[in-house]
Amino acid sequence: MSKHRIMALFNDFDAASLAITELLDANFKGVSRDDITLKSPIEHPEVERVLGDRPVHVQRFTFFGALLGGTTAFTLISAAQATFLVQSKGGKPIVPIPPNLVLTYEMFILGAVLCTVLGFLICAGLPARRSSLYHVKVSEDQIGVLVEADERVMPSIKDLFKQHNALEIKEEIRK
Repeated sequence: MSKHRIMALFNDFDAASLAITELLDANFKGVSRDDITLKSPIEHPEVERVLGDRPVHVQRFTFFGALLGGTTAFTLISAAQATFLVQSKGGKPIVPIPPNLVLTYEMFILGAVLCTVLGFLICAGLPARRSSLYHVKVSEDQIGVLVEADERVMPSIKDLFKQHNALEIKEEIRK
């Protein structure tokens, strides 16, 4: 069964959210909240009410990047200091903790920042080729509703978008 994608353009968020709500209420086979994407040039906090919360994974990248950066820094700094055992330290510890914490903290932050940027790129799917459903108006002033579903329900979804006065409807077939 091949998946089809369809995108409808709307003038305002209210019309788009009404179409999404009716689309979810219609219970089309194979269409869930995860199959619907809203594309907009501006932020709409109300979209969570319509589509529900979506998981955000970037925080995990930040957390593990910070742990990796901190532990790597402390290990490397301590290993470098411990190799100088033949030198007399004059009663000082071989691995002094307080000075090492400053550099560990810096690498903790650097690891978190680098992994956050990497996580953003991975979660956003960048770099990616532009979809054939892309429309310039979505970046300017219109709202796009993208739905991925089975080919059997596409005519019904298209009719639903027409009922809600979609400005333009584009389709794409994915294998």
